[in-house]
Amino acid sequence: MFFDKNRGAGAEWLVVGLGNPGEKYENTRHNVGFLTVDELAERARVPVQKLKHRALTNTLEVGGVKVLLMKPVTYMNLSGEAVGEAARFYKIPPERVLVISDDVSLPLGKLRIRKGGSAGGHNGLKSIIQHLGTDQFPRIKVGVGQKPHPDYDMADWVLSKFAGEDLKTITEAIRKAADAVECLIQEGPDKAMNRFNG
Repeated sequence: MFFDKNRGAGAEWLVVGLGNPGEKYENTRHNVGFLTVDELAERARVPVQKLKHRALTNTLEVGGVKVLLMKPVTYMNLSGEAVGEAARFYKIPPERVLVISDDVSLPLGKLRIRKGGSAGGHNGLKSIIQHLGTDQFPRIKVGVGQKPHPDYDMADWVLSKFAGEDLKTITEAIRKAADAVECLIQEGPDKAMNRFNG
């Protein structure tokens, strides 16, 4: 068996939360990926604040597996630049690049885990597909609900902040999404899909 002496220092998985950096975007629908990474970081007591590969990062262990948590600071539409760079640096194959994003087609708080597939109109996912050269990477989509009426501007909707009951629902969903990340890494995507695809 080939033994890579650098492997111990690296990461075996990337867990990427999608969002936009800056106070203006905190707690918005588009930032549920960031919020999920923050939840994982809080559980492990490792702040995600080292700037590396155009992302805020930190390393933690999930069930004995080294995981690099990432919050790209490139803004949503260029997320793939950060993800591609980190994946190449750590030689992580796409099937171990787990991406957490918001999904406007899912009811608020619902999770959907997929092993791969199209971007479904999500610019962050589109950018990652472009930079990884494949759409075959796992993702956890967190439902943020559909815009309130057809004339409502989509950008305004995804950049709106959670409040009231919505905030309660999404807080619970983010906890579940973090559980799903742990489950997927330790037990594989099929188990995670069975357990969390509500």
